Amino acid sequence: MLNTVIGNDVWQTLDHFRRSVDQMFDNFYGQPQQPSAIGGEHTRTFSPVLESGWDEHTLRLRAVLPGVSEQDIKVTVQNNQLILSGERKAPEGWQKNAYTQLAYGKFYTAVTLPTGLDLDHVNCRMQNGILEIEVPMLESSKPRQIQIQAGEERKAIKA
Repeated sequence: MLNTVIGNDVWQTLDHFRRSVDQMFDNFYGQPQQPSAIGGEHTRTFSPVLESGWDEHTLRLRAVLPGVSEQDIKVTVQNNQLILSGERKAPEGWQKNAYTQLAYGKFYTAVTLPTGLDLDHVNCRMQNGILEIEVPMLESSKPRQIQIQAGEERKAIKA
């Protein structure tokens, strides 16, 4: 039913946005990089997993950031993009010759947001390694019902 109230353009834009985000964050561990200081082995770049969803009022994003504190994350909005940057640090006292399959390091992600969002009122909340981001829709972008007025009653013309 909602699909008939909101034009297909909005749903297609939001669906395209969701698919773009899904493609960006498919690989939680990222791609191998240069040898690291930890054990001299190849390390992997940390890249947070991101998921998105929306309703008539809000676009919601969730970034999975295990082991990252809110002090190590920066969320900004610039040029219609949501930018997530920060660092996932190795635990203190981590031994030089340790072996790990976890990814550590700095991360940076820029996601282009669809039009019709209120970028001045973005809310973020971090809990249990999950960063929740809510971006409300502009009032002008929300669906509204148009009242239909009754017209004058007309009589048929005889032929």
